[in-house]
Amino acid sequence: MSGTVTVRSLRADEAAAFLELRKAADAQSEFLLYEAGERKTTVEEQARMMGEFLSSANSAMLVAEDAQGALVGYLTARGGAARRNRHAAEIVIAILDGYRGMGIGSRLFGALEEWARGAGVSRLSLGLMAGNAHAKALYEKMGFREEGLRHRAFFLQGRYVDEILMYKLLDIAGE
Repeated sequence: MSGTVTVRSLRADEAAAFLELRKAADAQSEFLLYEAGERKTTVEEQARMMGEFLSSANSAMLVAEDAQGALVGYLTARGGAARRNRHAAEIVIAILDGYRGMGIGSRLFGALEEWARGAGVSRLSLGLMAGNAHAKALYEKMGFREEGLRHRAFFLQGRYVDEILMYKLLDIAGE
């Protein structure tokens, strides 16, 4: 698990590897939307979704790759589709067990902000399950602020869980 981890953009030919990463992350974390085995996406569907992201000027897919070439984390940012919200992007991030606490999340967010400024994206937002203290600490460290709460947004282990909504505004040249 040690060694160099590279943060880079996902390539169009990596649908199978990216889908496996997403399924592995689902299986390892109770804080992601899908439970272990629940994601039914096919490689073809994943490739189509990636194509939509990669062809959109205001969406990005970043991955963390270990020294052996395995994908160990990701961050996606989906930009708005209308003129009125194309400056805003919704974020999803996941890092596999054994790679957390190594600065990968901070590096993914750093790469995201660099991309966002170049793409004219000035608002980043995300949601997290209440109780996910490690993620909340990372987001706050990266400059995200709470903006609201969606009550009973998730049902986890027999109980409802709220979703904390967070955002970060970026200064963009020309605004």
